[in-house]
Amino acid sequence: MSSGKTISVIRYTPDKKEVWDQFIRSSRNGTFLLERNYMEYHADRFQDHSLLFYAESRLAAVIPAHQDGDRFCSHNGLTYGGLIVDNKTTAQLTLEIFDALIAYLKEHGVFSTMIYKPSPFIYHRYPAEEDLYAIMRHDTRLIGRKISSVVQQSNPLPFSTLRRRKLNMAKTQNFIVYTNHHWEEFWKMLEDTLSDKHHATPVHSFDEIKHLHELFPKNVRLFTITSHDGELMGGTVLYTTDRVAHAQYIASTERGRNRGALDFLFDYLIHVRFRNREYFDLGTSVEDGGRMLNEGLIFQKEGFGGRAVVYDTYEINIKTT
Repeated sequence: MSSGKTISVIRYTPDKKEVWDQFIRSSRNGTFLLERNYMEYHADRFQDHSLLFYAESRLAAVIPAHQDGDRFCSHNGLTYGGLIVDNKTTAQLTLEIFDALIAYLKEHGVFSTMIYKPSPFIYHRYPAEEDLYAIMRHDTRLIGRKISSVVQQSNPLPFSTLRRRKLNMAKTQNFIVYTNHHWEEFWKMLEDTLSDKHHATPVHSFDEIKHLHELFPKNVRLFTITSHDGELMGGTVLYTTDRVAHAQYIASTERGRNRGALDFLFDYLIHVRFRNREYFDLGTSVEDGGRMLNEGLIFQKEGFGGRAVVYDTYEINIKTT
C-alpha cells in the first residue's frame, strides 16, 4: 500500500542550513553531530552530497552524506548518520523515501555503491529503525560492526571486583575533577597514549576539538582529574546529547592508572554527573572495522558496567538493487 505521497529529493545547499538544523533538532534520531556546524568543521575533506526528502511539501527526512568517487557515503566523517526522520514519517513512507533515494542515485549516473551508517538506537528520541527494514529490501551487506560498551543508567551494572578495588584505592587519593580545564595538557596526554599504545592519532586535531567545543559548549566537554596538588592524572572528552553521554576520547598517565584515577572519574561521571542520562557510552574497543577486538580495552570498559551496542556500516549496491 502506497502512502500516496510524491517524494521530492533535493540536494543540500547552504541556504537550507536553518531548515536542516531545525529538522535535526526536532527529529526522532538526529543529534548535534548532524547539524551543519558540526558537519562542516571538516568540509574541506569531503564533497558534501547531503539530501532532503519532501513528501509533497513537508520535509520528512534528511540524510547527511558526501560523495567519494562512485560511492555515496552517509557520512564517513561522522560516527553515525543514516536517514534522519521526523515523528510523522511512517514505515511505508520510509520505504518510499528510500526508493526515491535509490532512484536519485541511479539517475545521477555516477554512483555504484552507497555506504550507510545508521544511528544506533540509544540516540533515538523515539524508535526510528524503519531505515534498517528499508535497506534489507535492497542489495545490502554488512561490511563493518563496531562494538561499543554502554551503561544503561536506569539499572547500571555494578563495577567489577577489580574496578571496585581500584575505586576504593582512588577514594583515598584526594583527587579533584574539573570541567573544561587542561585542554592542551590533556590533548598532549591523549596523543602520547594513542601513539604509544595503538600507533594512532586522535581523529580530531587539537584546534578542531577546541573549535567544536566552542560551537557546542553544552555537547562537547572535557572532564579531567588531578591529584590534590594539581598533577593531571587523566581525563575524557564527552559528547553529550539529551539521551547519551558518550566518551569520545579517554586517556590517563601511568601514575594515574596506578592510582585508579579513571576509576574515580568514571564512577563520578556515570553515577553522579550523568546519572539522569539514559545511557553512558564508554566508546568502541575495536580495530579494522570491528574485525579485531581490543580485549584489554573492552575488559576495562565492561568493568565499569558497559555492555554491547553496535555501530554498523552497510554497503548497498546501487546498480543491482
